[in-house]
Formats: sequence, C-alpha cells, structure tokens
Amino acid sequence: MSDKPADLSILRSFSPLDGLRRENLAALARKTAVRRLDSGRVLFKEGDNDKRTFYLVAGDVELRAGDRTVGTLQGGTPDARNPVAPGQPRRFTARALSDIEYISIDSEMLDVLLTWDQTGSYEVAEISSGAGDPESDDWMTVLLQTKAFHRIPPANIQALFMRMERLNCKAGDEIIKQGDEGDYFYVITRGKCVVTRETPLNREGIRLAELTVGESFGEEALVSDTRRNATVAMLTDGSLMRLNKADFDSLLNEPLLRWVDLDQARDLVARGARWLDVRLPSEFDNFHLEGAINIPLYFIRMKLRTLEPDTPYVVVCDTGRRSSAGAFLLSERGFEAHCLRGGLVGNALGPKQD
Repeated sequence: MSDKPADLSILRSFSPLDGLRRENLAALARKTAVRRLDSGRVLFKEGDNDKRTFYLVAGDVELRAGDRTVGTLQGGTPDARNPVAPGQPRRFTARALSDIEYISIDSEMLDVLLTWDQTGSYEVAEISSGAGDPESDDWMTVLLQTKAFHRIPPANIQALFMRMERLNCKAGDEIIKQGDEGDYFYVITRGKCVVTRETPLNREGIRLAELTVGESFGEEALVSDTRRNATVAMLTDGSLMRLNKADFDSLLNEPLLRWVDLDQARDLVARGARWLDVRLPSEFDNFHLEGAINIPLYFIRMKLRTLEPDTPYVVVCDTGRRSSAGAFLLSERGFEAHCLRGGLVGNALGPKQD
C-alpha cells in the first residue's frame, strides 16, 4: 500500500502537535504522509542521528538497547501520543513487531513551527512601560531607562545607536508582515504603529495593539530564528530606527541571553532558582524536570505577574529555541533568566523507558 496524506485528525492525536493552531497544523499536514513499514523492519537504530521525529499511528513497535528489549509501544494508546523514543543520538533501536503505520517529521522544522506558533499573540516588547512619557520625542532616553538596557555594556549601547538606520514612513506603510522572515528590530521614534494578526476566521487581521514612541517590535523572530507572527503597519506618519539581525544578535541578544550548561543550571536551582518550562502542557505532562513550573511561551507576557521578580529562572524547552525566546522576553522585563543550552533533548533529559 502506498503512502497516504496525514489529515488533521491524525496529527491532532499526537503531542505537541495537538497544541498547534489550525493554520500551522494544516501547513504541517501538507508536508507529512502516513507511511507503512513491514513487520520485522527497523524504524531507526540505536546511535542514529537522523534528526527526525517519529509518531506511531498503528501497529506495534519494540524498543531495544543492545540485545535487551526495554519496552514496546502500541499505536492508538496514550503512550503513543508522544514521539517514539525521542533524542539524538538514538538511545534505542525501534523495530516493527507487526506491519505498522507511522509519520516522520523533520525535527528542526517541527521545532521552528512550534516556536513560531507559540511566540505570543503579537511581537511587541512593551519596553517603555513605566519608563516615562510615551509621547516624548526623546526615544533614546526612553530606551535607556528600561531594565533591558541596564545589562547591556555601554560600548554596545553606543554602537547600537550608531548602527541603527532611520526610516521615514507614511500612514499605512507595512513595516513587517506576518509570515515573513525576521530581518530587523525596530524602535518607534515618531508616530504610532498598529499590530494585527491574521487568523483563519479573519483574513483582514485582528487588531492587537497600538505602539508609540520608544516602543519596539520584531525581536522574537530574531531571537528564535522563526518567521514573523504578526503584521505591524504605520497608523500615522512617523519614523523608525531599525537594527539588522546581525547587529541585534551581537549588541542586544547576546548580552541579554545567559546560556548555561546542565551542571550550571542544576547549581542555580540548588541555590534557589526555578526551572521554567515553556513547552506546551501536553509536552510538560509527558515529562518535566522535578519542581519545574509550566508557562507555555505564548502565555509568558500574560503570566509575568505570576512570576517572582526576585527569583532567578532557568528556562527550558526541548531544544533551546523556544526557551531562548522566553528567556529574552523575561530579561527584557528585568528578570534574571538563564537558558539551558541544548534543551532537554540535547542534555538527554526525558522520559525513561521501563
């Protein structure tokens, strides 16, 4: 029997695919097929670095470590909602005990899609909140009074202002478009912008926010290396300053992001920091670090008040992509946030097979 398309109902039966918005799930379905494998054939081998995420749709799979069977998985069961023995390199060999049906997704593409899907309702950093008169024309002063800039070396701040480019804009000009690649970080120096997001039910776009002098946008796509998740257009005539991705990474992103390895992260937690897991609830329920709290990436802005401002946080996800975006957003708002390099998968942290 030949491969068949993976419809939405099949994809929704798996975690964390069940948390994707419909339009993103539909895009994934167009790239995914349900494949067959005969009984006795191997799905993947111990030690492989295939960078694929496998889900078992139907049939039975045996997991082996060396010559020892460590577990079996049956399609349609609760355990089969999660990827088959995730992690690279593979810790187990997966062999079909019967004719099976499965789907295989490029792990990097899935991670980018999850990150894009969860980067919030709009790409806005309210960095001027409480930093003075939002209508002030002194946008440099507004920026320098924010907590994010307190951790940036003075030389970086000077270079940042020197490397920014000015853009004069007219009302209605589209600055960034939902779905485009991230290329610049923007700060409003004059006028106002409007943020909208297109949804399957509203192609004209839902109005999410108005931004004014000193406010910035566009950083999340640069931090997480994903596409724009909202459209920002000029509401009035005005001007912007923009910083390209390379300069943003070296002058803003690198100083604000604090990467730690697993030993450093555990030491921080032992001294009072908290694990903050930004994956979807279904991923968190399948496995999480002891004592971790779960705030999905798309909820962070709404849940900031539930976090303790004096508590350091070690932000984690499966690979480090979503957690880097989460750590950046926390750091912008004055939290001490660290990001686990390599994530849970890269550090071989995950559910154990019995």
